Amino acid sequence: MLMANVLIADDHPMVRAGLRQFLETDQSIQQVGEAASGRETLERLREGGWQLVILDIHMPDKSGIDILRRIQTSYPEVRVLVVSGYSERQFATNVLKAGAMGFVSKESSPAEILSAVKTVLDGHRYVGAALAELLVTQLDRDLDQPIHATLSEREFQIFCKIAAGRAVTEIARELSISAKTVSTYRTRILEKMGLTTNADLTSYALRNDLIR
Repeated sequence: MLMANVLIADDHPMVRAGLRQFLETDQSIQQVGEAASGRETLERLREGGWQLVILDIHMPDKSGIDILRRIQTSYPEVRVLVVSGYSERQFATNVLKAGAMGFVSKESSPAEILSAVKTVLDGHRYVGAALAELLVTQLDRDLDQPIHATLSEREFQIFCKIAAGRAVTEIARELSISAKTVSTYRTRILEKMGLTTNADLTSYALRNDLIR
């Protein structure tokens, strides 16, 4: 593995400091950068030279899913490892669909996170024990799985925005699509999830700890 530059994108200073501390102990990591918001993450990416972004799924100004999609589109050579305070059951399937190379809970040990970083930098997906069990479980359609896991990458992205109370026109502008397209996605999401209103989506998201 070549020397790598790693960008930590997380809005919590203590999390960034902790990740930086043990990443800098690894001789294969040349530079560790930091970004405290979605906007700052994209600004740092424009500098170039990053091989990996360690991304929190919840940022103060942009959804981690939005940032992940932007990286996939504009910086396809940059790999993304999602490190989240949320459990694998809540977000892992959707972020993998969106192009992340791995998902690790913030409750994981430093050794596991570093192992995930190395695995992703080597060009492989990282799937920890809990996530592996979840993915195997989902192969059996008779076993319970969260309804939102059935949504496509784009559907999940729009679902999170609607659940957070964002207007159709605002979502359309942010994603550079028409309001009619957003409304079509909304209808499809409600049908897939067996729900009726935006309030139902918000209630579901709160119950499943998908929004704050």
